[in-house]
Amino acid sequence: MPRTILLRLLTLAALLVPAIGQAELVIVTSQRSGPIELTREQAEKLYLGRSTTLGDGTPVKLVDLPNGATRDEFYLKLTNKNPAQIVAYRSRLVFNGRATPPLEADNIAEARQWLTETPNLIGYLDRADATSGMRILLRLP
Repeated sequence: MPRTILLRLLTLAALLVPAIGQAELVIVTSQRSGPIELTREQAEKLYLGRSTTLGDGTPVKLVDLPNGATRDEFYLKLTNKNPAQIVAYRSRLVFNGRATPPLEADNIAEARQWLTETPNLIGYLDRADATSGMRILLRLP
């Protein structure tokens, strides 16, 4: 009997781990930014370097988190591309002079500071890392 219970508990734990590991990611901007509306398609174009402005023509700059799980998960959820594909894609655009990469924060604290203080700067964070000085533009569950 105890062995059956143990197996059931291990099975339950294995099912819960992926759900716990995946956080809700949000695309945010400063509360100081003007009214910004952002669709998933616009966000994808911005982060793939296909656009540098919003639908209304407002120029924006982007922030990237340092290499790691959150960054990888963001690009996979938004663009359906893995880290190697993103690096290769961006390298071609930068080499050809058609795009500049996003500003890369050294850590989440630096990204939060930039995103809170700088108007028209757009970035992504785990929902838990977003602060009161930010406005959520898009959720990536």
